[in-house]
Amino acid sequence: MSTRQTREIHLASRPTGWPTEDNFAVVTTELPALSAGQVLVRNVFMSVDPYMRPRMNDVKSYVPPFQVGEPLDGGAVGEVVESQVDGLTPGDLVVHGLGWREHAVLDNPRKLDPVPGVSVSHYLGVLGTTGLTAYVGLLDIAGFRPGDAVFVSGAAGAVGSVAGQIARLRGASRVVGSAGSPEKVALLTERLGFDAAFDYHEGHLYRQLSAAAPDGIDVYFDNVGGDHLEAAIGALHDYGRVALCGSISAYNAAEAPPGPRNLGLAVGKRLTLRGFIVTDHGDRFRDMAREVGGWLASGELVAEETVVEGGLDAAVTAFLGMLRGENTGKMIVHFD
Repeated sequence: MSTRQTREIHLASRPTGWPTEDNFAVVTTELPALSAGQVLVRNVFMSVDPYMRPRMNDVKSYVPPFQVGEPLDGGAVGEVVESQVDGLTPGDLVVHGLGWREHAVLDNPRKLDPVPGVSVSHYLGVLGTTGLTAYVGLLDIAGFRPGDAVFVSGAAGAVGSVAGQIARLRGASRVVGSAGSPEKVALLTERLGFDAAFDYHEGHLYRQLSAAAPDGIDVYFDNVGGDHLEAAIGALHDYGRVALCGSISAYNAAEAPPGPRNLGLAVGKRLTLRGFIVTDHGDRFRDMAREVGGWLASGELVAEETVVEGGLDAAVTAFLGMLRGENTGKMIVHFD
């Protein structure tokens, strides 16, 4: 392969239900010559995230759908190979949005100044959009207050693991999480500081939540939707607050699942259920980076990652594994 060629992953077809490897195609493409204000980067890390699955459907959403026959995209860290940008030279690292490819041509990307002792992959996770999602969702959308009892679903995932730790560090009276295996439950309570956790496969959700939070909850950080949201509505105190971050339980469903059967309780309990999109809250990035970065540096906050080696050849496998819940924390693909 010449130095002016690269490989990228395209959406080959739209999945119905769970995606398969047949929905993706590896394509070799020519790299254009650089114009003024552009850099060529070689990707070092790329992110695979739950929000990418709904983008494979041809439906209107807050972000345009992926197009069949076109490359996918997503968060990545790249090393500059060539530069037509003042202040960026070969070897510099940049954060950008053109993952799912080995090389990318970027317009005026943001330079990354690595912090000693902090993996640059964290800038796709706890110190990037993932951390901002957890921070904004808990503090701004759910209006967390010290002394609140907090329930986080999908708590061993990228966003959930950070949201639960922020709640603990901000003074929650109790932090409870749900996860998909005994190993993840142990991670939450033994490593991340959750007060209680349960495996949602192991019994009735509301009963498990009631046992983990016998005095009820004030805040629910929802990454799952469906039966988790139903259980949380039952456990919330009057004037409880819900941050609707995601509903991964429905992402691969061939038909839309029914809504929570007890939604009527939201009226009598005077609940607030509020959805949000993290890209609306870029003004909070500096506050998040300062506070979360301080906790990370001090060791008070643990940044869980599942790093998959193999670069582009492993990207689809990593993405499908993330949808199946095979990751703890952020799922990252590493390019050699």
